[in-house]
Amino acid sequence: MTDPAPVAILAGAGTLPLLLAARLEATGRAVRILAFRGFADRPLRARADAILGLLDLRGIEAKLASWSPACVTLAGGLRRPDPSALLDAFSLFRDRAEVADVLARGDDNLLRGAVSLLEERGFPVRGIRDLAPELLAPLGPYGRHRPSLEANREIAFGLDVIRSLSPYDIGQAVILRGRHVLAIEGPEGTDAALRRSRAFRVGPVFRRRQPRGTLVKGPKEGQDLRVDLPAIGPRTIVQAARAGLAGIAVASGVTLVLDQAATVAAADRLGLFVTGVDPDERSAR
Repeated sequence: MTDPAPVAILAGAGTLPLLLAARLEATGRAVRILAFRGFADRPLRARADAILGLLDLRGIEAKLASWSPACVTLAGGLRRPDPSALLDAFSLFRDRAEVADVLARGDDNLLRGAVSLLEERGFPVRGIRDLAPELLAPLGPYGRHRPSLEANREIAFGLDVIRSLSPYDIGQAVILRGRHVLAIEGPEGTDAALRRSRAFRVGPVFRRRQPRGTLVKGPKEGQDLRVDLPAIGPRTIVQAARAGLAGIAVASGVTLVLDQAATVAAADRLGLFVTGVDPDERSAR
């Protein structure tokens, strides 16, 4: 029996909020979208049931209360606001010293704090893995191209690197050529890391070579996957091709593939492999 209470989507930038809403509505679920001002683009704003500022916590709470949702989920990209603005906003509900401690510990702890705040106000938080698992990367290759033996070794090593960096809250992706790390994703995101890695193909020697190297993307250990999933999409494919890479590997079941048909088509056209891998795969030391 379909739950009559809606799923409330707190929506940031990108196509994911609308993709998620469409999938939920296709299963008969009611959906309400609260889009964050300054992040949501025009199609999302047109579909949204409400548009509020990211730090308008009183307004967000009041709107959610009026909807009485079965659960709340977060979808879409957000930029971290200025710490002083965050401190002022969260201090409406928490002790300022506690909030300052959360902010000092990085984005993972900030997300956990936001989830705790929602659940304390009576709004259970659910992730895409619960609501629309079909949007997540399946296991195995997509499209026409397959990773080489060298690429498979890079993939296993890349997963090890991401695990090793997990305590430092750095990023969700690494770009490798062999066992050489070309770039690590920082707060600016995967596309920027791919652009940085392009520096390593400059010069006539690299231009003559076949594409080499792999982007490996997956969650950090301990990451709250309800609110922070790694993601790739068609734009990732284009940036990886410009960086001279042979392909992309993503942790299956815990990575979003946005607009999967277009992503696979772009990879086929540009000659890249895309594959979903077991996130627990380990490299041979």
